[in-house]
Amino acid sequence: MKTKRDHFAGSTTWFTADTHFGHRGILKMEGRPWDDIARHDDDLIHAWNSRVRPSHDVFHLGDFAMNSSAARCQDVFSRLNGRKHLVIGNHDGDRHLELPWASPPADLRTIHVDQVRLVLCHYALRTWNGAWRGALHLYGHSHGKLPGTNRSLDVGVDAWGYRPVSIAEIQERMSETPMSDEERLIAEERETRAKREAEGA
Repeated sequence: MKTKRDHFAGSTTWFTADTHFGHRGILKMEGRPWDDIARHDDDLIHAWNSRVRPSHDVFHLGDFAMNSSAARCQDVFSRLNGRKHLVIGNHDGDRHLELPWASPPADLRTIHVDQVRLVLCHYALRTWNGAWRGALHLYGHSHGKLPGTNRSLDVGVDAWGYRPVSIAEIQERMSETPMSDEERLIAEERETRAKREAEGA
């Protein structure tokens, strides 16, 4: 059943993933331009808060923090603006799940932003619910190494200058990405189905 909680405004909704707060190893593993994890965390918090207002919604698509105490996770969480929602990543344990998220953490979530249906998962999916009817898919986990497509995209910090992104930015990048063969088939099937439905009306 759809509820108002499933619908969000594009002007006040943001997406991110793979912040890995407190994870010193991520600096070298992903070539992040910091040599100090405290400075890394402070800069990511600043980048987040420079875009997100306290009344906004932020969907974090997993791997919020790693190698951080529960107290450290709580401290970082409390410094981040917005109503924060978690789509669970492979590094999100109890200390992350127990933070005061604005909605229950979930492995998979479907929402609507400005009437656009979005399927959110930490992992990139090859197909997803609603793909044949225009739904877009957002993911993390790949740290910018898995190229996006015309219908799916990595919203992790490594792919977006270490900041959350908006639906407008996501759609712009998707529009600049050529359709994959599978997406072309989906688009053709959608057009055929719409034509059949119009003829039958």
